[in-house]
Amino acid sequence: MGYVDEAGAARVTVSGDATVTGWNDGARRLLGYPPSEVVGRSAAALLAEPVDGVVERARAVRMRWRGTLAVRHRDGHRVKVALLAHRTGDGWLLVAPLPSDDTAAPSEATLLTWAYAQSPCPMAIYDTELRLRKVNAEMARVIGLPEGDLQGLRLADIAGKLRSEGLEALMRHVLRTGERRHMETYPRTGGEERDHAWSAHFAPLKTKDGQVHGVCLAAHDITEQYRARQRLLLLSEASVRIGSTLDITRTAQELAEVCVPRLADFVTVDLLDRLDQDEELPPGPLTGPIVLRRAAHQSVYEGAPEAAIELGKVDTYPEVSPMAECLVAGRPIIYAADDPVITAWTALKPARGAKLREFGIHSYMSVPIRARGTTLGVAVFIRHRRLGPFTQDDVLLAEEITTRAAVCVDNARRFTRERDTALSLQRSLLPQAVLRPSAVEVASRYLPAGPYTAAGGDWFDVIPLSGARVALVVGDVVGHGIQASATMGRLRTAVRTLADVDLPPDELLTHLDDLVIHLSAEAGDEETAGDVGATCLYAIYDPVTHHCAMAAAGHPAPAVVTPGGPVEFATLPVGPPLGVGGLPFEVMDLELPEDTVLALYTNGLLGGWDRDVDEGRVLLADALTRPAASLEGTCDAVLRALLPEHGVLDDVALLLARTHALDAAHVATWDVPADPACVARSRRDVTERLTDWGLDDAVFTTELVVSELVTNAIRHALPPIQLRLIHDHSLICEVSDASNTAPHLRRARTFDEGGRGLLLVAQLSRRWGSRQTADGKTIWAEQPLPGAPPDLG
Repeated sequence: MGYVDEAGAARVTVSGDATVTGWNDGARRLLGYPPSEVVGRSAAALLAEPVDGVVERARAVRMRWRGTLAVRHRDGHRVKVALLAHRTGDGWLLVAPLPSDDTAAPSEATLLTWAYAQSPCPMAIYDTELRLRKVNAEMARVIGLPEGDLQGLRLADIAGKLRSEGLEALMRHVLRTGERRHMETYPRTGGEERDHAWSAHFAPLKTKDGQVHGVCLAAHDITEQYRARQRLLLLSEASVRIGSTLDITRTAQELAEVCVPRLADFVTVDLLDRLDQDEELPPGPLTGPIVLRRAAHQSVYEGAPEAAIELGKVDTYPEVSPMAECLVAGRPIIYAADDPVITAWTALKPARGAKLREFGIHSYMSVPIRARGTTLGVAVFIRHRRLGPFTQDDVLLAEEITTRAAVCVDNARRFTRERDTALSLQRSLLPQAVLRPSAVEVASRYLPAGPYTAAGGDWFDVIPLSGARVALVVGDVVGHGIQASATMGRLRTAVRTLADVDLPPDELLTHLDDLVIHLSAEAGDEETAGDVGATCLYAIYDPVTHHCAMAAAGHPAPAVVTPGGPVEFATLPVGPPLGVGGLPFEVMDLELPEDTVLALYTNGLLGGWDRDVDEGRVLLADALTRPAASLEGTCDAVLRALLPEHGVLDDVALLLARTHALDAAHVATWDVPADPACVARSRRDVTERLTDWGLDDAVFTTELVVSELVTNAIRHALPPIQLRLIHDHSLICEVSDASNTAPHLRRARTFDEGGRGLLLVAQLSRRWGSRQTADGKTIWAEQPLPGAPPDLG
């Protein structure tokens, strides 16, 4: 290596006040001054003529200035200097070239020839017919042919018509317009074992008068930059495509699809077989053999013929397998087809060995799928059509993509577990077996939202009431997840408790509203307080009077289908949702003919996807009027008509009730005068009616109950007094009066003369109670029919 002359150029440093601070030997050779005569002096003393404005212009530039100055040599003659000035902080570095005095140096023409021939950049020259006239050594190496074999050939003769058509079109444009052009291409040339990315520059070769006589092609290898860009693009695509749903299998398939064919020709994703179980997965690497389930695979060939195991199937991977080895090691591993691990594994699994030979698989890359310190599975990347084995850059790329997919898989796993838990809780809190009272025939459905939405708080209930009446309830708690399911359970329990007190619908909703306000306050912090909310519809149907009283708290009105009539939606006044507080609820009373169908539902049935509520009402009305063998069939028809096959956006609760009327022959009513002497008459009336009904075995007990209830009404209540006997699935005795004072059960002491009446009634009856009416109250007692099985609910 030759010596580099540091004095080949004159270098001078000048401070901000134009004082010379540095003077090299090149400056001495140019102007004759030694450093001792210049350093510390003003640079202006070296000028041979005024330079007005030069200093100001130099100060105006930020980094560099160039120009020509006349300076004075030490012997007095003028020297014209081409100066290049670089700003250095507050000062300047001044550089001027020196003429070479090396007589042995090659000429410029020789240097230009050498530069073309020995340039590391492939170069080629084409004439106006696009025939190759000259190539340098690097271009000959890239093409894989000597220059002599290439001269006179066109690009299409060398690389093929299809691969060179775009390049020749670009060169023709350069010849026609005389403009430079640039393009990027990604071919595999004859002299290269792998594909390379090239940045090709085309420049016209012109005479002084502008005539174009050829094209110069200069190519630059940008393979590494191209691959880095492709890796970034693949990572960007992976961040968008992977994790589009909260479904584990779909996420695994997205991982495989993103990587084929841009990273591998065949990708498999195998997840731990216990991934969907409730137990927590152990942290850290695993130990073999390992049981995995094929979650996804993707191939450059349709149908993934390389796969040796079907989707969803489980296989056990021994320690000598690329899957188990990388999971045990806890890091990615690259294998060649002749690697000892692959050889041993295919020996144990002949079917996989046959696939390896059939498709010419030459490179494997196994990458653990890990998230939050937990191993979830393994992704295996395979190449057979793509040339070149996997590299460490491929490992980094696959790790990055797999890590992103692992987080999505883990999120889906955790969401699925939480959703299953909430759904189990939800189903356990719903009626396990809907009661079938004589007042109505019922059919119901509950569909959770999903599969990518947590279970919500929709519920329904059928509650038997006194007097053969029945309460129909449907509600919807705001939100989804375990909290919504738990709130639903508390509200359903509260409704049943309040229903047992026989409250009218508006009063029951008022108490329920207070409960929701308390639940919201119990949320604790200001951010979540107020988040608890719900809607509810509560209806009471009386099969004796055929009347239905209902009230709603922010809930959609039910559909009413009378026999032979159209479908109408009840115009009941809808109160505020539960949890608002301070606003009243109103009751609407309807007279329903026998066989009227009431359809109670939650919002998820009507709205959703691209449909509004009004359109949902039309579809619901049409489905309710279609002929069906039973209410169960009607339920199915409603769901088919209103819900999409691919799942619902919100929970859906549907309750259908067909009203029944209690035959007048099974109801007996008597007005009772407020005279103690009439108690005996009441006993005789009841005895006669029980005999007519064939219930002689119930006479004795019923006489005692009637005697006590009528006597209490005469003594302690206000007229009018009415006695009613109802023969249904049980025998119900009711005594109504005009007093609002409710009786209380108490235990009489030894010498008390009274206080034993209600205690006797309670012991003789299966159930008893009182309810307030518009005109007073009703005391009722229910007895099982003789020979009927015991009541278990």
